[in-house]
Amino acid sequence: MYKQEVIKPYGEGEKAQQVEQMFDNIAPSYDKLNHRLSWNIDKGWRRKAIKQLAPYEPKTLLDIATGTGDFAILAAEMLRPDKLIGADISEGMMEIGRKKVREKGLQDIISFDKEDCLALSYPDATFDAVTAAFGIRNFADLDTGLREMCRILKPGGHLSIVELTSPVSFPMKQLFHVYSHTVLPVYGQLISKDTSAYSYLTKTIEAFPQGERMTDILQKAGFSEARFQRLTFGICTMYFATK
Repeated sequence: MYKQEVIKPYGEGEKAQQVEQMFDNIAPSYDKLNHRLSWNIDKGWRRKAIKQLAPYEPKTLLDIATGTGDFAILAAEMLRPDKLIGADISEGMMEIGRKKVREKGLQDIISFDKEDCLALSYPDATFDAVTAAFGIRNFADLDTGLREMCRILKPGGHLSIVELTSPVSFPMKQLFHVYSHTVLPVYGQLISKDTSAYSYLTKTIEAFPQGERMTDILQKAGFSEARFQRLTFGICTMYFATK
């Protein structure tokens, strides 16, 4: 069983509460920072992850750790589902997402729920597909979170994940280490005014299982098959699993 390292950006306390507080704090600058810190490459990563689902034409989707809803909005535009729910622990992030959804005229398709991603309130076999972009590395217990995703998927349903990872090959491994420990936390602090959030981000990337290790964890969580693809020299990894 894989138990994620509990990384505490605010000292003592439950990790879920710490993560909620942190993301509420950085919500106003979150989108700007994501795009700038990835040189806008994150938009392409999201598109690739959604394209994995296109052949299956899912009609009901759940976007886990939806944040400000960028991934949910793009999935609604690309896949045209009947219903898409964005679930997150941070009301501050989702409130920004709700505003963006209204501006896009997608409020009849996309809704947001505050959820504990380790104990989702939805019945078994509810959704055709589940997506997660840059969020599951914040789970205190990855096994439990993935089992919940599998539980609420219909038989034959699909999970599409895109997550930041540490490159494994020279010289990107070394370059990314320097970037993530210097540029990322300093610039993140300047824009977001949060002293912990982007050093916390670096720690979660380094602690998160990746590649074959992650696909093994997905299968142990109940998925019948799982695969992965490294993107942009391994800075990001895309996973696809079937229930």
